Amino acid sequence: MRRVPAGESVLARRIDLHTSSKAYRMLYVGVPLVVGGVVMQSYDADFRRLRNGYAPSFHHDFDDYLQYAPAAVMVGMKAAGVRSRSSWGRMLTSDAFSVGLMAIAVNSLKYSCRVMRPDGSSRNSFPSGHTATAFMTATMLHKEYGHRSPWYSIGGYTLATVTGVARQLNNRHWMSDVMVGAGIGILATELGYFLADLIFKERGLNVSQTMVIYDRYRRPSFLGFNLGMTVVPGRYTTAPGMRTEFFSGPSVGVEGAWFASPYWGVGGRLAVANLRVAVNGVSQRNDLEASSIYVGPYVSYPFSTRWLVGARLQGGCEIYKACGTDMRTLGDRSGFSLGTGISTTYFATQNLGVRFSTDYDMAPPVVDGSRSRLHKLTLGLSVCAMF
Repeated sequence: MRRVPAGESVLARRIDLHTSSKAYRMLYVGVPLVVGGVVMQSYDADFRRLRNGYAPSFHHDFDDYLQYAPAAVMVGMKAAGVRSRSSWGRMLTSDAFSVGLMAIAVNSLKYSCRVMRPDGSSRNSFPSGHTATAFMTATMLHKEYGHRSPWYSIGGYTLATVTGVARQLNNRHWMSDVMVGAGIGILATELGYFLADLIFKERGLNVSQTMVIYDRYRRPSFLGFNLGMTVVPGRYTTAPGMRTEFFSGPSVGVEGAWFASPYWGVGGRLAVANLRVAVNGVSQRNDLEASSIYVGPYVSYPFSTRWLVGARLQGGCEIYKACGTDMRTLGDRSGFSLGTGISTTYFATQNLGVRFSTDYDMAPPVVDGSRSRLHKLTLGLSVCAMF
């Protein structure tokens, strides 16, 4: 029975009740990743342009091995005698179910969808098997040792995220492949452990409850990886007779904050974005590529035990790469930028959060001598380590 924190409203308790069920916690992270990945297929080419703009020659094979790292840590700790959630038999059964479910899902989709890889090498791109394996093994590590320290979960999911990012940087997968692969890996492990729990019941269970959230007023420090879509409303006069439009494009970034209390903290974010350009109604061959870094105060309010609402106000620097157009070159400059945003965070587990954000940035002009600052609106989804 979950202890009801003092001061929690009836509405907050009802929300927590509905979002604390076992089924909800099993599905909440994996299902949005799968659904989001399917939706993201429309923007795969945009994310590939972002990759080509910043890392066109990236080629490393560490992701072939990194996908197994969380499982190696889990088995190594178990062999060293570190007490985990499950006995050897129960753990291996759970993991066998997880591997089987993940392999069936990934291979069924690979050889039925027949999506061409971005490097043109084969038609088995969707979804990413490396990413599915990495998030499956990270979830195994989280299941077995996450209750001992949040850093096991944070470390496992960090390695999984690096694996997924590397698959796209290596030009082996589209963004949608990586997102759906991550969702399948998490869902397969959740279902694998659920099936093993039905079979073993209490036998071989060393820890009966591995996820309990008691403190609504904890300090919500976080570190997260963000995916988003950036929109620049309106048209800009970047030169006499030159009306410039910027179409929506992808953004990726890292954001984190340290909170000194449940209500305020300091942090920053680093992001890159890619925006398609049209001049006087004519689409251009080149895109505007922008990178930014912001720092400043964060505020948060614990609406309930599992849900936070927050905001931030930051200053920073926006850097534009040169973007050639039919009339003149845009970008190739930097300048001061002001950013703000609001967010909602859900604690999927005690140390894993899913964060939805809406950010507004007043970025510098894209050409020297202009006073027309760029107004950027970004809708983002982050998976965060909470500590």
